[in-house]
Amino acid sequence: MNKFLERLNTGEILVADGATGSNLQKMGLKPGRPPEDLIIDNPDIILNLARSFVEAGSDIILTCTFGGTRMRMKDSKYQDRTPEVNVRAAELARKAASARSDVLVAGSMGPVGALIKPYGPLEAEEVTATFAEQARALADGGVDLLLIETMFAFEETTAAFEGARSVTDLPIVVSFSYDRGTRSMMGVKPKDVIKKYSEMGAALVGANCGTTLENMEAVVKEYAATAPNFPLWVKPNAGVPRMDIETEQGVYDMGPEDMAAYSLKYVELGARVVGGCCGNTPEHVAAIAKVVKKQSVIS
Repeated sequence: MNKFLERLNTGEILVADGATGSNLQKMGLKPGRPPEDLIIDNPDIILNLARSFVEAGSDIILTCTFGGTRMRMKDSKYQDRTPEVNVRAAELARKAASARSDVLVAGSMGPVGALIKPYGPLEAEEVTATFAEQARALADGGVDLLLIETMFAFEETTAAFEGARSVTDLPIVVSFSYDRGTRSMMGVKPKDVIKKYSEMGAALVGANCGTTLENMEAVVKEYAATAPNFPLWVKPNAGVPRMDIETEQGVYDMGPEDMAAYSLKYVELGARVVGGCCGNTPEHVAAIAKVVKKQSVIS
């Protein structure tokens, strides 16, 4: 059996990692530069960040491939090397994970950056193909599962799911971002998300990014009420960021203890994987792991 599914079947609560982008910015990534470029140009910075999450107690770390589709990499000098970038990202994550024998790697797959017709210029078929290319490369690089994350529209999410499923049998997690309280940017509701993707065969359904920790709790409650006992993935921001004018970086006000307290709430509501998105440092993850692993076996 797949290692990720095997762990879930034991009843274990798994801790995911923290943020990629906001932490890389603190480590020197310039605004506007694709993080995926670092996979080729400065792999050590990616490796060091991933290792810091492993050391903090993450059971799952994500690849640095959120913008790793050929479409999204139009702003990268490595667009013509898209499969290689994804394979190497997976290999870097695997290397970081090797510090502990039980750490899993999730292949991150984020939005392509434009909408599918009739809302935007893209054809569904080309979006499906670009996600299939990414999923195949991540699978070739050795990930344990695929994470379709920060989604906001059914059209793109379904294209990603179908593209991934066409090239690999790896477990797929679907995670939406609800930046309008309990609605996505396109007005999608949590109850409709979990109905659709649980029926399509997602291993977990969940939410990441978003706004406040309280709003994330409301999203999780809607998921749980709609599909009781279906396993959930929950990875919120460390609150709503405010801009620091001097550093030109977002500042997140939710500390490690805040994230830990809310992670326990999410677990009580049915989350099987908890972690942090934007603003979450290794310190946040360590606090989450400290409290959550005490609840690691479901009774």
